Amino acid sequence: MGKYTPEEHFLRKLDAKLREAIDKYGLIKEGDRILIGLSGGKDSLALVELLGRKKKIFRPKFEVFAAHITMENIPYQSDLSYLKEHCEKYDIPFIHATTSFDESSDYRKSPCFLCSWNRRKMLFTIAKEHNCNKIALGHHQDDVIQTLLMNMTFQGAFGTMPPKLKMEKFDMTIIRPMCLMAEADLIKMAEMQDYRKQKKNCPHERTSNRGAMKDIVKQLEQLNPQARHHIWGSMTNIQDEYLPQPDEN
Repeated sequence: MGKYTPEEHFLRKLDAKLREAIDKYGLIKEGDRILIGLSGGKDSLALVELLGRKKKIFRPKFEVFAAHITMENIPYQSDLSYLKEHCEKYDIPFIHATTSFDESSDYRKSPCFLCSWNRRKMLFTIAKEHNCNKIALGHHQDDVIQTLLMNMTFQGAFGTMPPKLKMEKFDMTIIRPMCLMAEADLIKMAEMQDYRKQKKNCPHERTSNRGAMKDIVKQLEQLNPQARHHIWGSMTNIQDEYLPQPDEN
């Protein structure tokens, strides 16, 4: 470890993962103005810290803002003063906005989908108001893998949340700079940095299948400790000749 403490060594490891993702997937370019979606959970708090430190030393140069969206009809109590203080610690402007959704307006979609989509639309609006060209979300590698398996299981589709996604309709790019980080590392970071937990009381949370999919990934890792790395690799190792193909004759 040399001159670094164990904590410093760990943070340097996460910084290296961040840089690897940025370089590998082309997430940040010169002059980017990036809006972080700050939910208040450990992942988004970590993203503020990681990008906040990176913007001071990173080349090319980029700017960062952070936005917290309050959903009026969900009893989620956020400590806004703490979120603002956390952003100011890394010289990141903090923006707060409110919105809501009506689950009766589209009975085909789950409340979780409607809530997420309305938060996302508000992020697009804020990003445009601040001349941002990218929105950074705090999804980690576990989120990406779980979403892949959920789409295969419930949608019959092989797709997930990519590290970079161009949203043509909104003229905005979504980036996920922590896509190569394991959730376990972010839990460790949250404990080490003493992130303050936000009060969460969503009546729809139990209807989500993500918790069950998380357990399935753990079971796969019990079968093979390298399971997560192989699942991740499978997304860029598509062997078309060994997949079902419709007969074109």
